Amino acid sequence: MKNLTTIGLLVLSNIFMIFAWYGHLKFKEIKGFDQLGLFWIIIISWSIALFEYIFQVPANRIGYTGNGGNFSLVQLKVLQEVITLLVFIVFSLLVFKNETFRLNHFIGFIFLVLAVFFIFKK
Repeated sequence: MKNLTTIGLLVLSNIFMIFAWYGHLKFKEIKGFDQLGLFWIIIISWSIALFEYIFQVPANRIGYTGNGGNFSLVQLKVLQEVITLLVFIVFSLLVFKNETFRLNHFIGFIFLVLAVFFIFKK
């Protein structure tokens, strides 16, 4: 159960992270946000990132072996990176419809997933 909780919280965390990091790139298309200066973009992104941390910190605490979880520090980090990539792919295809997902991207992501395999291998 801790594994699923950790992964679920990491997914939620990464959804907020992707919006905090890249969502503002669409502001120019949203009336009222299109004229915001960099200062306000940063404030909005930080506000979104707060929710990232609300999910990220508990995910790491629950999942970490030092706190009774099943994941080592390295496993948590690699797991988080792969989840980030998966969330990013969905986000970029749904929100940034002009972006394309090419074969070289797919191959690179496969190598990252292989990294997870080797990190988790005993």
